[in-house]
Amino acid sequence: MTEAILFMLGIGGVCGLALSYASKIFYVYEDPRIAKVETNLAGANCGGCGYAGCSGAAQAVVKGEAPPSVCVISSPEGVAKVAEVMGLEAGTAESQQAYSLCDGGIRATNKYHYLGVTSCKAMSVVFGGQRDCHVGCLGLGDCVKACKFGALTMGKPGFPVVDENMCVGCGACNKACPKDIIQVKTMSEKLLKFNQKSDPLAPCSQTCPAEIDIPQYISHIKNRDYLAAVQTIRLRNPLLLSCGRVCPHPCENDCRRGIADEAVSINQLKRFAADYEMNSGSRVPIKCAPDSGKKVAVIGGGPAGLSCAYFLRRVGHQVTIFEAMPKLGGMLRYGIPEYRLPKKVLEWEIEGITKLGIETHTNAKLGLDFGLDSLVASGYDAIFIGIGAWKDHGLGIPGDDLKGCFNGIKFLSTISSLVSAGDVSIREKMNLGKRAAVIGGGNTAVDCARTMLRLGLEKVYMVYRRTRKEMPANEVEIVASEHEGIEFVFLAAPSRVVGNEAGEVTHLEYLKMELGEPDASGRRRPVPVKGSETLLAVDTIVTAIGQAPDPSFVEKTSKRISELNITRWSTIDNDPTTLQSSIPYIFTAGDAATGPALVVDAIGSGRRAARSIDLFLKGKKIEPVKDSLQKKRIEESVFKTISGVQTIKRAVMPELPVNRRLDSFVEVDLVLPEEQALAEADRCLSCCRICYNPDKKSA
Repeated sequence: MTEAILFMLGIGGVCGLALSYASKIFYVYEDPRIAKVETNLAGANCGGCGYAGCSGAAQAVVKGEAPPSVCVISSPEGVAKVAEVMGLEAGTAESQQAYSLCDGGIRATNKYHYLGVTSCKAMSVVFGGQRDCHVGCLGLGDCVKACKFGALTMGKPGFPVVDENMCVGCGACNKACPKDIIQVKTMSEKLLKFNQKSDPLAPCSQTCPAEIDIPQYISHIKNRDYLAAVQTIRLRNPLLLSCGRVCPHPCENDCRRGIADEAVSINQLKRFAADYEMNSGSRVPIKCAPDSGKKVAVIGGGPAGLSCAYFLRRVGHQVTIFEAMPKLGGMLRYGIPEYRLPKKVLEWEIEGITKLGIETHTNAKLGLDFGLDSLVASGYDAIFIGIGAWKDHGLGIPGDDLKGCFNGIKFLSTISSLVSAGDVSIREKMNLGKRAAVIGGGNTAVDCARTMLRLGLEKVYMVYRRTRKEMPANEVEIVASEHEGIEFVFLAAPSRVVGNEAGEVTHLEYLKMELGEPDASGRRRPVPVKGSETLLAVDTIVTAIGQAPDPSFVEKTSKRISELNITRWSTIDNDPTTLQSSIPYIFTAGDAATGPALVVDAIGSGRRAARSIDLFLKGKKIEPVKDSLQKKRIEESVFKTISGVQTIKRAVMPELPVNRRLDSFVEVDLVLPEEQALAEADRCLSCCRICYNPDKKSA
């Protein structure tokens, strides 16, 4: 018995020595922070974070491979406790949400049949899958199966539908999708997402300078969810009320329905949704990302500056707008007449932008009231210049400086200020007389002519050196001018202004023209007819033949700003893809960079500049958007014919009758009534890249 006990004790001693020795050889140290971090995670072991349960996530946090916010379902308090364990800041990371790019699904025809295949990933391995559309959803639901939170279902149209209330942004669906149809992005990433050649996009969205998801907001209108339509538009365009009134809707030129019928009245539907919000008595809430601590100065409060400021503020940066004029709006306020864009509408829209927390300074002109040095000294980390194109081109003919000669933009801005002030004696105050001639054929010229009719002039001519066909003004504005009684003098080139002894305008002399060979723009060049001088009796002449930016601020400020490159067209030189100027922390967009263009172009470029500024502020490389579409067409989406479309009359824009509008500046173009808007929305074919729904009802 004693021997057995001693034997067992000996074996135990040997084992103890062996284990002691082994513990030194095979010792594994575990950082005590791992357990503390894991204690503060949600404990769901769902794998939504991308790691093998909460223990794996905790180890990743301690190793520095994951942030304190790694858990996709943790509370802000939990994130703060994890950060405290690690001695880090909790950070201000935005939550992510999944969303589907494809809205075609089973509408796309099949080119192959895969018998027995139940996985998108398996199907995509062979020839990319069954659909004709190579970027569309395969519809077998790998993403739905991968979601651990019940946030995804396969919708009836055959593409995944995300329940935003259930989605935690874990990204499992994105990893499961072989075609990148499911994206997982923060709000900021969605705001600064730009159309790419690989995206499933309808032709209208490809053409839109603001890159709005047009079929989506029209679908919301079909379903009577007007505020959702507003939110969709505002993801890309913060000035939807203004655009709904003044945009010449280039998107409608590429509306697929227009191939077999008339294009959908896209812009009228945008205005309908925008006006619905304005007249509802409340605003759709606009979310902003947490404060980044970075400051940006936006110089110019026109459409480009307002757009840039809006998107920068929404992604978390502090923004201050400096505007040379008494009020914000730029050309929207001072260049577009009241009868097209009422100032109370513009005020409401701008207020919605500035109330996001954007500071504003008006009557503050760059080069006069402040300079680049003062902005840098005030702690601004980046600067955006969107000063517009306010410098009118002159006629350059004898007599163009006589009393009664005006330049287009200066004329319109003066009238705008007087109308806003309620002045009822504008015609007398400006000594406009009874007869006027407007020289030019663009939108500014039309605005000047229609404005003078409203000021009570008896006769207004539009003098243009080409024909009506070549006029660059919006067709709807030209038609309105004709209805209102403006007389067009085509193929006429002004040669001199004739005045009386008091130096006042009495006549405009012009040469008759005939069209010759096409010029660089493709339009036939006007050639003067010898000996065809003609006199037109007028009291006032307004020249509206183009504008350019005024870069004189470069000469009036610091040596540093003199390094800003200016082109021979007086525009600010920049990288056309990133909009960064020759001074790294200065960016520019809108008319200041391109010369006069559409309001919607300025809005789109303001957002693009905001993306580059955001990258700059985060210390990231400022690179162009990969495969950016930028209004180009995706070749396979451009059809010559479509089938299944029956002719349905396009909605006619309601407008104030001529006899009720020429004695005031009341708004002329009106909004569609609800039932007409719903009928027009139902004309939309809900196109995607290559698929569409022929004359289908609301989906």
